[in-house]
Amino acid sequence: MGCESEKNNSILSKLATNEEHGENSPYFDGWKAYDSDPFHPLKNPNGVIQMGLAENQLCFDLIEDWIKRNPKASICTTEGIKSFKAIANFQDYHGLPEFRRAIAKFMEKTRGGRVSFDPDRVVMAGGATGANETIIFCLADPGDAFLVPSPYYPAFNRDLRWRTGVQLIPIHCESSNNFKITAQAVKEAYENAQKSNIKVKGLILTNPSNPLGTTLDRDTLKSLLHFTNQHNIHLVCDEIYAATVFDTPQFVSIAEILDHNEMNCCNKDLVHIVYSLSKDMGLPGFRIGIVYSFNDAVVNCARKMSSFGLVSTQTQHFLAAMLSDEKFVANFLAESARRLAKRHKHFTHGLEEVGIKCLKSNAGLFCWMDLRPLLRESTFDSEMSLWRVIINDVKLNVSPGSSFDCQEPGFFRVCFANMDDETVDIALMRIWRFVGVKRSGDHETTMMEKKHQWKKNNLRLSFSKRMYDESVLSPLSSPIPHSPLVR
Repeated sequence: MGCESEKNNSILSKLATNEEHGENSPYFDGWKAYDSDPFHPLKNPNGVIQMGLAENQLCFDLIEDWIKRNPKASICTTEGIKSFKAIANFQDYHGLPEFRRAIAKFMEKTRGGRVSFDPDRVVMAGGATGANETIIFCLADPGDAFLVPSPYYPAFNRDLRWRTGVQLIPIHCESSNNFKITAQAVKEAYENAQKSNIKVKGLILTNPSNPLGTTLDRDTLKSLLHFTNQHNIHLVCDEIYAATVFDTPQFVSIAEILDHNEMNCCNKDLVHIVYSLSKDMGLPGFRIGIVYSFNDAVVNCARKMSSFGLVSTQTQHFLAAMLSDEKFVANFLAESARRLAKRHKHFTHGLEEVGIKCLKSNAGLFCWMDLRPLLRESTFDSEMSLWRVIINDVKLNVSPGSSFDCQEPGFFRVCFANMDDETVDIALMRIWRFVGVKRSGDHETTMMEKKHQWKKNNLRLSFSKRMYDESVLSPLSSPIPHSPLVR
């Protein structure tokens, strides 16, 4: 293996072989554990349940019904074949006009109709990943830095840093105030960077937050906008979860503050939005990423770069028809919020039954679960030990807080919208039994001793009696490379 690695390093580029992609983390290791042993209610009831994927699968039926009623939207149907030639031919990287108009209208509706968007500022990218990288390429040079509140999405290290060469400087938020970003924390992070001679080019906000599932209030947004303007740095708002808000307070977009002129002498050229249909519509496979900038130069630059990650015209054509159906969009957004609220309530109440608390949230496809009471010690080593047990024995892929750069051990992100009701209940059952065993055991007993005790008592975390048998596939049996963290 070592020789193979050395060989690759000698024939491949430094970019291709460096570790900046960020995949050597427990966040991605959990995915690999799931891929090697995926849960299926009939074919593999003892498998790992995927609770590390922030995907909205609760409203596919609404989209499927729309497709059945609108066969012309596809160029691959008898009804839509007349449009095939025009759509299949070359299109420039501005995108189909009807697609950009539909996206702009949809963005307005996901923000409650309180703000307007200009279709000519809509720039396409290959998903939110492509959109995030594109905006960084436009704004910064290698070595420059962006401030980002932590905990933050682990793949930001890949999306924002890997190929651009920029740095991410965490703004540490704390559980004592529910991980809310404070002006003092932002100021300290900025000043520390200045002292280290690091050029800060901007602040990146994820609103609603991933992994917290919370939204930023208007006053906080205005305060952060004032800070970035005052220091002449960019404000990039990742708003890809805008339509996943299922409870009060309502979502406030940075565009709303600009549109209503709520800030005196605000330089709009420093404000940019990243958007996507991956979360709000549950269409990550369509790779719809959007850069929306209030800066003309950035729009022009991003549009040139978009040729590396265009959305297929077939997809644009289809979505232009769907998102232009105002009745469908209104019903979809309302029903999605209702179903998310119902699922969130069901899941969090299930956790509460065994004393597990989550950060109070009103948006997103996940919960920020507090497992600090289950740690042997308040350390990240203890967090990783607990995570390994959850992955390998409880057979749930949840993501440890340390992979989100959380500075306090014991928090885990757990996704609840990417599965059906039955799978949610099986996951809850596994959690109940795990917590019951964990809390009933001797606190001085090691993790391994507890595992053997569970076997002895014939406690099973699924319907099968093979859950703890050594013959059950483990993450290590996967042909996919694994980090040493998964053991």
